[in-house]
Amino acid sequence: MNFTRLQQILDRAPAKRILVIGDLMLDEFVWGKVGRISPEAPVPVVEVTGESFYPGGAANVARNLREFVDRVAVIGMIGADRSGQQLRELQAEQKIDMSNSIEDETFRTIVKTRIIARHQQVVRVDREQIIGPSPAQIAKVIAAVRKNLPETDAIIFEDYGKGFLTTELVSQVARDAHAAGKIVAADPNSRHSIAWRGMSVVKPNRTEAFLAAGIPWRDPDESPAEDVDLVRAGETLLEKWDTQYLLITLGEHGMMLFQKNEPPHHIPTKARQVFDVSGAGDTAIALFTLALACDATPAEAAEIANHGSAVVVGKLGTATVTRDELLASFEHDF
Repeated sequence: MNFTRLQQILDRAPAKRILVIGDLMLDEFVWGKVGRISPEAPVPVVEVTGESFYPGGAANVARNLREFVDRVAVIGMIGADRSGQQLRELQAEQKIDMSNSIEDETFRTIVKTRIIARHQQVVRVDREQIIGPSPAQIAKVIAAVRKNLPETDAIIFEDYGKGFLTTELVSQVARDAHAAGKIVAADPNSRHSIAWRGMSVVKPNRTEAFLAAGIPWRDPDESPAEDVDLVRAGETLLEKWDTQYLLITLGEHGMMLFQKNEPPHHIPTKARQVFDVSGAGDTAIALFTLALACDATPAEAAEIANHGSAVVVGKLGTATVTRDELLASFEHDF
């Protein structure tokens, strides 16, 4: 893909409208430095120098899209608590629509706290409640999606395994979107069994792909194109999920794109330095789906997603990639 073609694809992005549905969370980063070991236990004492809060989970996918798209909406569940309000405020600052998200007084907003000392994560603390939406809440979400479907170009299901996405919700929304000719993407989670059938694209990582395909895990080969088990997993999932495209992320080995009646297409990694991999999968599914909505070919969409992921792993914290950073990444290659 040449530079002019990339710009043509990205120029179409602002006019698109993308909806993200999935597990919402608040990412907290506590920054500090370690100067000594605690006298109470053999653990480092982190002297806090600052705190940062970012939208996490499905909210981070929406945040990645917002760098390119004028209209982004996200649907998930938050609690009627301070963390939920903080997440709403962060999304409002970025003009991301949360109006159809569920606020449940019995639910505690999911918060992931990462303590970072001198660019190294010391520990992560998760405050979460694994609970699914009620039948009434599912019906409310489905009705909201149907109402806005004519103006929606693509829908992304972002599953962090926290319970918001149910088979009933996913299958009904996917059925409606497919009937309306919309792009439907899914980022699955290995701890959550959902039949991802009929999607435009499903994006598991290598571990998730092997598990879903029923193939025993083993270390990856140096050359993904020669990894027979990886190829077998991809072909199995294309049939099992009946999806148009399957994009398997491979960490430092890049990505592998599978599509029916085509040989697997390997996209080598573009990462030049890796500081933090948190959120890289969010960037990948966001940019792949957006590129498809902008009439990119599957191979072009995978290349864009790969470059975007390479940029965010070079940043600390739950990060996004801007249009200028994406263009610069491609320009470096050219």
